[in-house]
Amino acid sequence: MNAGTRVRIRRDPEFGPGPWSDEPTGALVLGPDGALFSDLQTPLGIRRQYWVEFDEPQFDADGDGPYVLSQVLDKYIEVLDE
Repeated sequence: MNAGTRVRIRRDPEFGPGPWSDEPTGALVLGPDGALFSDLQTPLGIRRQYWVEFDEPQFDADGDGPYVLSQVLDKYIEVLDE
């Protein structure tokens, strides 16, 4: 995946409505650190997380926000056909 790739952020059926209950769309972008992604150590191993700029500001499943940019775990990202 590259910067500019159009994506949808999917719900996690094991995490209630989260992490983004409205399944927003957006694009992969370079983050504030200049990187497209970073690796995160989790109890299940290393997971990749990408920077996503949402098409519209979003509230997360906890009601925090609105966010226009967020890091999102790869397991929630669905690449959209263009």
